Amino acid sequence: MSESSGLRRSLGFTDLVLITMGTVIGSGIYLVPSLVLRQTGEQTSLAFAVWAVAGVLSLLGALTYAELGAMRPEAGGLYAYIRDAFGPLPAFLYGWASFVVIASGSIAALAVAFSNYLRPLLPGVSLPAPVVPVVVILIVAAVNVRGTRGSATLQNWTTGAKVGVLALISLVLIARGGAGAPAAVAATTASPNVSLAAGLGAAMIGVLWAYEGWQYATFSAGEARDPQRTFPRAISIATLLLVVLYLLANMGYVTALGVNGAAHSERVAAEAAGTVLGPIAGTVVAALILVSIFSALNGMVLTAPRMYYAMARDGLFFERLGTVHPKFGTPAFAIILFAIWGAALAASGTFEQLLTYAVFTGWIFYALGALAVFVLRRREPNAVRPFRVPGYPVTPALFVIAAGALVVNTILTQSLRAAIGLGVVALGAPMFYLWRALRGGGTAGPSASTLEKPSAVQ
Repeated sequence: MSESSGLRRSLGFTDLVLITMGTVIGSGIYLVPSLVLRQTGEQTSLAFAVWAVAGVLSLLGALTYAELGAMRPEAGGLYAYIRDAFGPLPAFLYGWASFVVIASGSIAALAVAFSNYLRPLLPGVSLPAPVVPVVVILIVAAVNVRGTRGSATLQNWTTGAKVGVLALISLVLIARGGAGAPAAVAATTASPNVSLAAGLGAAMIGVLWAYEGWQYATFSAGEARDPQRTFPRAISIATLLLVVLYLLANMGYVTALGVNGAAHSERVAAEAAGTVLGPIAGTVVAALILVSIFSALNGMVLTAPRMYYAMARDGLFFERLGTVHPKFGTPAFAIILFAIWGAALAASGTFEQLLTYAVFTGWIFYALGALAVFVLRRREPNAVRPFRVPGYPVTPALFVIAAGALVVNTILTQSLRAAIGLGVVALGAPMFYLWRALRGGGTAGPSASTLEKPSAVQ
């Protein structure tokens, strides 16, 4: 049976905006705000500054990737940028780490979180712990196998719902909450023994984690319509909207609970809504979190397998993953394998330790992706660039410095964790040479035009 090798361009500007936002907004905005307030000594100005600065850094990264995505609008996104600038080995190491731990562990974590939030809403229903996480991953995978358009539509609705409700709740909390001012005065002097510099560094890492996910949109550039125009605008606007939404949510939490209350709440969103809107608001927020997690899970399954598809097309992964389903027009085998491995991690519970060790390594590759702008501008000065990152070279340089600082901070403060994480990445090196040997030793890195032309796959 022959199969088309080209992915269908079915995603528009709105789809890309909502894919980006939906993948980012998972559970972070409901967990991180309290931690950040504690780490900044309960000083709201510092806490909000951390959210703003981390958001700006994310925006700098999005603007940088926007140039690369418009220049090379192909499946694989960040993987392809690293491959074209630095060669197939570092690109493979990123794809390896993503498949083994980072992306697969993330969908496992999201699925388990979904199960944890669902359980209180179904009193009297008792299921073995792994059942719900595995089932929800498989359901999302089935939707994505059946068509990019259908999964993008699901993403649009779930993201639209969670963004709209979160924004509305935040505005209501700001307008009707009144507990913030008295608590703020006492709270700013409540933690004299906290090392503020260390706290700010830890808070920045937590907030960058809450913003993480915008880079996954690059994997879908190969399925965007008019990508040279739509992709740069979509990833930039989506990241800017995320900054605004996260600041609104933080303002709402503090206004409703006060600084001290928000800092020491274990369920800050639900408690803030319950304080201002009554007990039923807690159920509404729980449902919102379920939608939020489901949307983030769908966004990752919609985007990440495109990288494994590109790796297979380069001869660096299972050959079958580089084919497109003849009926559905999706990289079905890449989606299925990704979902099976993610479900296995969720069922085994091993994802938590793996993520703790390896997720920081993603920032090494995010920095490499931004450095690709410098390499490709020097190597291909006459290449068509429909979008140029504003503020070059400062914009990408600041993002690279921030990503590097995060990695160095982890290595210095959590040396064992960093060593194990880097070890997981290093294990990919022998796999790289094994794949090349199995595929005849060919060089990886087909041109974008090769990826986009429909052709028969043997």
